[in-house]
Amino acid sequence: MPTWTLHTTFKFDAAHRIEGYDGKCGRLHGHSYKVHISAESNKLNPSKYLNTDDMVCDFKELKWAAKGSEKGGLDHSVLNEEIPVNPTAERIAEFIYKETMSRIPEGITLKVTVWETENCWVEYTDEGE
Repeated sequence: MPTWTLHTTFKFDAAHRIEGYDGKCGRLHGHSYKVHISAESNKLNPSKYLNTDDMVCDFKELKWAAKGSEKGGLDHSVLNEEIPVNPTAERIAEFIYKETMSRIPEGITLKVTVWETENCWVEYTDEGE
């Protein structure tokens, strides 16, 4: 069976505070987040920008979070105001995963990796979906 895997990496800058955290991360501070998304599929699909079945999904849909917050992304936002849960790196990765899944065709397997710093990152996928 054929398999295609798309990969994209992007960055966004945002502020957050971890509610209830006993330490400096409980105060408002910012990060330059790096995100890697892989999207795997056994079939090609159309997108809202291409009517033929020639792509796994559109890179634009994978990179939505890099847009400014006024355009529906996360760049230059306060994550506590954008994400409905405490914005730890784990929850940010989960949020990006779920929002991305709602934007792409069914049957695609995603893995989202979010770097909060150069040396600290988290990977999120949901094998049950």
